[in-house]
Amino acid sequence: MILSLLLSGFLTFVELNCENMFDYTHDSGKLDTEFLPESDRHWTSKRYWQKLNMLAQEILSCSSDDAGIPDLIALCEVENDSVMHDFTHRSLLRNADYQYLMTSSPDQRGIDVALLYAPSSFAPIRSYAIRVTPVEGMRATRDILYACGETVSGDTLHVFVVHQPSKFGGEKHSRPFRLAVAERLCASIDSIRAITPDAKLLIAGDFNDGAVSPSLLLYEQHGLVNLTKYAQGANGVRGSYRYKGEWESIDHILGSSYIYNKVDTAFIHAPQFLLEDDLQYGGYRPRRTFVGPRYQGGFSDHLPLVVRFTF
Repeated sequence: MILSLLLSGFLTFVELNCENMFDYTHDSGKLDTEFLPESDRHWTSKRYWQKLNMLAQEILSCSSDDAGIPDLIALCEVENDSVMHDFTHRSLLRNADYQYLMTSSPDQRGIDVALLYAPSSFAPIRSYAIRVTPVEGMRATRDILYACGETVSGDTLHVFVVHQPSKFGGEKHSRPFRLAVAERLCASIDSIRAITPDAKLLIAGDFNDGAVSPSLLLYEQHGLVNLTKYAQGANGVRGSYRYKGEWESIDHILGSSYIYNKVDTAFIHAPQFLLEDDLQYGGYRPRRTFVGPRYQGGFSDHLPLVVRFTF
């Protein structure tokens, strides 16, 4: 793998919201009962393993002949360490040799973020979770995952994986909650830059905000470039998520100026098998696991973002 990367000169980074990557057992203190065998969703071991294998297929499909399998994958909506162990060691990913880092945050439903990495491409130096202090009216939210590691090229890469609060209650009501996460993350970025002004930074995840929203503009004010701002996909796909017939880009990958100058290509991964007909609004939509309460055994309600860098 090291030789392959050196010859190709590429590093592939993927971001994906997995849409409720839950196991089928109850985590004490977490509101995860809808994903149990006896729940209305009938979340059985069979459905769980199918979900893991389909997400593994989705990630592996982001591979290319010249760059190989993805080197780093930022994941949102993963439940716990046991799920990530199954995903990396017992699903279709088991031969890819991925390792992972993840958070264990106070989110009420028990969902977290994680970073998959190929040890031959990224060697972690340190990692930790960044807790976000809730502002008034805000529920406890997902921790931000920070990982610092060395790439094959010898560069030190700082990676943040984030899942900002949703727009539940309305955009205006929930806007301060997403800004609180953005401000906390930007404070960490400023701390890194105070020591290493030219630090190589990557920030990825589900921001639940568009590219011109206040939280995304705050990241730009702190010197980050939205690498996927204009990313599009095949089959008429114009965003990573679709709501009432409209494509939205609420997943993003951002980077520092050095990282921006290393981008070879950035796109939404939208092959036909990840899509289904949108019978109500026309065109396509992501082929998700559930449509309302109805199980259809798809992948996720989000599509992956892919950025390839030359190092």
